Amino acid sequence: MTHTGGKALTEGLIRNGIEDIFMIPGIQLDWAVEALRLQSDNIRFFTPRHEQSTTYMADGYYRATGKPGTAMVVPGPGALNAAAGLATAYASNSQVLFITPQICSAAIGKGYGLLHEIKDQSGFIQGLTKWHQMVESPQGIGSTLDAAMDALLSGRPRPVGVEIPHDFLEAEVTPDSSTSLRNTQLPSIEAPDPRALEAAANLLNKAKLPVIYAGGGVISSGASQALQALAEAMGAPVVMSDNGRGALSDRHPLAMNSLAGRAVFQHADVVLVVGSRFIDALSPTPSWPTAGLRFIHINIDADDVSPPRAPEVTLISDAHTTLEALSTLVNKRTVLSTTLAKNIKDWAQAQIDTITPQALYIKSMRNALPEDGIFVNELTQVGYLARIAFPVYTPRTYIGPGYQGTLGYGFPTALGAAVGAKNKRVLSITGDGGFGWNMQELATAARYQLPVTLVVFNDGHYGNVRAIQQRVFGAQVAVELQNPDFQLLAKAFGVPSTCVDNPQALEAAIRESLTENGPVLIEVKVSEMPSPWHLLRLQPMKGVSAPPAPASPLDSGEWL
Repeated sequence: MTHTGGKALTEGLIRNGIEDIFMIPGIQLDWAVEALRLQSDNIRFFTPRHEQSTTYMADGYYRATGKPGTAMVVPGPGALNAAAGLATAYASNSQVLFITPQICSAAIGKGYGLLHEIKDQSGFIQGLTKWHQMVESPQGIGSTLDAAMDALLSGRPRPVGVEIPHDFLEAEVTPDSSTSLRNTQLPSIEAPDPRALEAAANLLNKAKLPVIYAGGGVISSGASQALQALAEAMGAPVVMSDNGRGALSDRHPLAMNSLAGRAVFQHADVVLVVGSRFIDALSPTPSWPTAGLRFIHINIDADDVSPPRAPEVTLISDAHTTLEALSTLVNKRTVLSTTLAKNIKDWAQAQIDTITPQALYIKSMRNALPEDGIFVNELTQVGYLARIAFPVYTPRTYIGPGYQGTLGYGFPTALGAAVGAKNKRVLSITGDGGFGWNMQELATAARYQLPVTLVVFNDGHYGNVRAIQQRVFGAQVAVELQNPDFQLLAKAFGVPSTCVDNPQALEAAIRESLTENGPVLIEVKVSEMPSPWHLLRLQPMKGVSAPPAPASPLDSGEWL
């Protein structure tokens, strides 16, 4: 081969430290794929069975490792298929490099009807990325890729997109003189404003009950130790968002889920929000009412501290840098004793335990999964409660769907996490409805012998949709599923499987799956389950009826 644009692309990936790529080949990618084949000792490529899975796998790869995930598909329908995973990566603040060709450079925007041509492909990619660029010449492939990686590793973690007209990949180019590994480490972060730091410390020092609310920005910036140091310096509770699970080990006395957070937020006077959008899931209002509270926001993105949020002090910087600086300025004290903090956590757990059988299934999964195993949650009845009930002990061992709430994302995302985490076991849960989106990826799990234990909760319905329809309208429609025999399905793909119908049997089956080198499918036969929604999030969802919550350990006021 002459030195082609495809070679320039492959060399650029390797030069920027990309070790794995998730891709599906096609005619517009032929010259890039051939170049990848010739460099297979330096970069691995994984080929799932649907283009949607390339970006889901890249997302899971990043979230399990903190290293950028890379996806590549053909243009037009290929890029559109991959858009769901790209949207999830955007919502979940994941570093994903998305590469797709374009039609022939001379025909872009002309509407000739060439293969895979769609109107304004660049527009939809721009909407799902924080940075996007179309390569302008064959010789510009390497420099564009370098710029994409610089953008990917700077500022708020989110995907970036690169489009390359397919004729550029075939064209002959001059070899890049720079082939050594680039420094792809995160650039240094500007220190936060000292005056704002002092103002934040003054608010925290004067507060009777300061509360820390930790989001996914704590994990992406590697700020867990700094978060723990600040919390311990003040003896202040740390409430973790869905994306922030694992920012502080759930074993830590001060670590609290959002349900326990209701108790401390109810009596807080100052709230420090770190690395979180702090916004309600269904309406443009803060996660907790701002009246009567004083807020400090730490965020790398100024958009996430804008109205309707109302911070008194704003620190625009990354969580790690700011928390480290802030911990040197706060007064040493104990806001909550270990005993009182435990009582609050027990108060929340007692309410969780009333949601059965979900709570029992969650305990069985936590008991069976190794501490360093990765749990990939889904939009299913057990998964909803798991958002607050599944204990998480280290960062990057809990993966949720982010605000996109993309049904069916979990299994392919788990496959990407397994590639990145190498020998760690990944536990992926799904409902029978969501599993239908990507059940074909059993082939991918089997082909690459990925250590994923897939648990399919089978109730024969879109369970949550059914529950909402019944609650709101008193009737159900379009929610019953015609499922395959999941045991035969697994056998057809060469994946070991079993079927259980209770939490104890599930725990045993998960433990048994740990003896396998590759994937295992566990089907769990379940029936209709009680709703957990009144316990989720800092505030219950509007319109969700709930029994009166018991008085929290703080309500008596004796702690004051």
